[in-house]
Amino acid sequence: MNRRADIDVRPITEAELPEWNRALHTGFLQEPTVTEAQLAARRSHFVPGRLLGAFDGGRCVATYRSFAQELTAVGGAPVPADAVSNVTVTPTHRRRGLLSRMMAHDLAAARERGDVVATLIAAEYPIYGRYGFGPATTMTEWTVDVPRAGLDPRWAGPQDGGRIDLVDGEDVRELGPELHERLRRAQPGAVSRTELWWRSATGSVRFEPSWTEPFHAVYRSAAGEVEGMVSYVADDTWGDAKQPLNTVTVKWLIGVTPAAERALWHYLCAIDWVVRVKSGRRAPDDLLPLFLPDPRAARITTQADWLWVRILDVVRALEARTYGASGALVLEVADPSPGAGGRWLLEASPEGASCAATTRDADLVLGAGELASLWLGDESALRLAALGRIREERAGAARTADALLRTSRRPWCPDMF
Repeated sequence: MNRRADIDVRPITEAELPEWNRALHTGFLQEPTVTEAQLAARRSHFVPGRLLGAFDGGRCVATYRSFAQELTAVGGAPVPADAVSNVTVTPTHRRRGLLSRMMAHDLAAARERGDVVATLIAAEYPIYGRYGFGPATTMTEWTVDVPRAGLDPRWAGPQDGGRIDLVDGEDVRELGPELHERLRRAQPGAVSRTELWWRSATGSVRFEPSWTEPFHAVYRSAAGEVEGMVSYVADDTWGDAKQPLNTVTVKWLIGVTPAAERALWHYLCAIDWVVRVKSGRRAPDDLLPLFLPDPRAARITTQADWLWVRILDVVRALEARTYGASGALVLEVADPSPGAGGRWLLEASPEGASCAATTRDADLVLGAGELASLWLGDESALRLAALGRIREERAGAARTADALLRTSRRPWCPDMF
């Protein structure tokens, strides 16, 4: 076994993409062979310095990629984020500190760039807490039993004067970005989508060897404004008595008004031959079940942590978001690496907030990961205190934190990255 010092961790060159991709596939237990189409897709968004590899001799044995992103804070302000993805370590090289070295390299570069937070979607829960990340949003998937839902089987379109039209990938690439920006500006936890995201979602760039062309539908209001869009696929299942038992699976659905969401979900449930609709990843307080006359027809099939956040700049992060109440808190934050550590005075009100380093006595003592979980408003300081994950130094401080930080609707990240 080679010593850790013998393994070179560094940014890769574009010429090393085939070897890096082979390691990426190996780490994710995918076929190691990389097609030319997949390499072309990777090259289309290669940014020097943002793809890291660990090399044992000439073989890549660990991978890491980050890219520029914006994350919407509570209140709608976009904050610059270092989005982390494609993290793997080859099975032969586990437990040698390779992820720690890549993570330290990337987060140092992110702080140097001025990123406020880092983000990721964690494949495994136990890994990222030791780097100061905390789960900040939750996602829920429902499966709707269409016959039980109680919707009008004669439904043929929205009753509000709007309309739904099927469109193709080119229309999605034209109409989708502006619609998504409207959603993102109003949804804490949402992240920016690049042109490459839209090309990948519509098949003009393909990272996977197989591709199924989805259906795309657009909802337009009575005034003709695009307010919703959905992308979905369907299977082809028939019962023994020659009855159709098809399932629609939603890849993504955007609705910037409740009317758009209601119309799109009703449309999906009204498609002939469809008896089940799988919702895809939604907010845990999504309106979907309550759009149905019988909400029990929407059964939760997955509920789990989703977006993880790591605070890199406490002052800018806490000043970027809005607050629903007035109050002050002194937060003593422990951080396993440079970033959020220190003692910080937050003074907040619905009119704005200020945050600065302080020598005042702490009200709450917590880790960087716990601060990240609280920042988007989904987690409760009272819950974390009950679990022993934060400590009150002043009686009532956790309740004050909840009054300041928690949100009326839960944060949601629609995207995988």
